[in-house]
Amino acid sequence: MILLGPGTSITHDVFRLTASHGTALIAIGEDGVRMYSAQPLGPDWSALARKQTALWADKESRLYIARGMYARRMGELYPNEEIAVLRGMEGARARETYFLMARKYGIPWKGRIYDRKNPEGSDIPNQALNHAATVAYAAASIAVAATRTIPQIGFIHEDSGQAFVLDIADLFRDTFTLPVAFGASKEYFREQSVSIERQVRKFAGVTLKRRGIIPKMIDVIKELLEDGA
Repeated sequence: MILLGPGTSITHDVFRLTASHGTALIAIGEDGVRMYSAQPLGPDWSALARKQTALWADKESRLYIARGMYARRMGELYPNEEIAVLRGMEGARARETYFLMARKYGIPWKGRIYDRKNPEGSDIPNQALNHAATVAYAAASIAVAATRTIPQIGFIHEDSGQAFVLDIADLFRDTFTLPVAFGASKEYFREQSVSIERQVRKFAGVTLKRRGIIPKMIDVIKELLEDGA
């Protein structure tokens, strides 16, 4: 797969050659902080997609994968818990993590507030979280496209057409989304030279490259589906 950043110019021959060699072209934002397009063409290889479908179709294995995802997020595999129970446990843990992360970065925190109708109406830390979550979503979209897995078939998320993308993005909330959001907020409060969205993009781009987040997401997808856990 070739990722095309802003300002890229390509010729017709590029499309011809990449298509003949089964290489995908994807338009992305600077440093991979957005994903704008992806074609369905790629390597003649469907092993992960078939495994994903088989695991999702079986109720027990679907629950097992979902529990494995929660275990990665919470650091512990809880036995015989239904998804609804795990959602409640993870939600409580997430609220505590927000508080601890804000304190670590010295950011004032009044709780997670998100209004879909007015996302820019919340305070700076919450706006930063919204923008950082968008970047995590874009990175996960690239990882899902690269592995040729099926975005619509999620194990925790269900209704969204990008359910599996959301599943993968959530696995990196504590290690990517929150540090980026609160780190960018700290920089914004220190010197308000750019908007909080731009500050998040800059912070996220550096983090994506330095920590190899997208390759890690690809590895996680393979581990989840190939091992069935």
